[in-house]
Amino acid sequence: MSVIVDFQCAYDGDIPDEALFTQWAEAALFEVNEDCELSIRLVDESESAELNGQYRGKNKPTNVLSFPFDAPIKLEPRLLGDLVICVPVVRKEAQEQGKAELHHWAHMVIHGCLHLLGYDHIESDEAEQMETLEINILHQLDIANPYEWQGVES
Repeated sequence: MSVIVDFQCAYDGDIPDEALFTQWAEAALFEVNEDCELSIRLVDESESAELNGQYRGKNKPTNVLSFPFDAPIKLEPRLLGDLVICVPVVRKEAQEQGKAELHHWAHMVIHGCLHLLGYDHIESDEAEQMETLEINILHQLDIANPYEWQGVES
């Protein structure tokens, strides 16, 4: 199984190395037993707020938006969809939560990829399942539980 990441950067500033995004996506997509492709687009607060308002009815930037693609026919490689990640929001959250910025980046990519696979966190049992997967995947990357920070477990 291989993961192809169509990487797009619409943000003018320092970002993690592109290869890390592929590494994080591959870790998240371990259960996909076929070649797959997704897009990851890094954006500023303005673009994030616009997309969040248009698709979620929330007029503010957010860390990651996931747009799953449900192909009407089987495609090779399997097209999973798009992730849109807001660079300033991810940086701010990492700082506020006392996390290593790269660790928070990894979490956002993994979180978004799981959404592309159909995982969600609306209901508490769904949230628990998704968070457990995130924790386990991040653990394999030697990254601590993202839901325990500043000595508080959420």
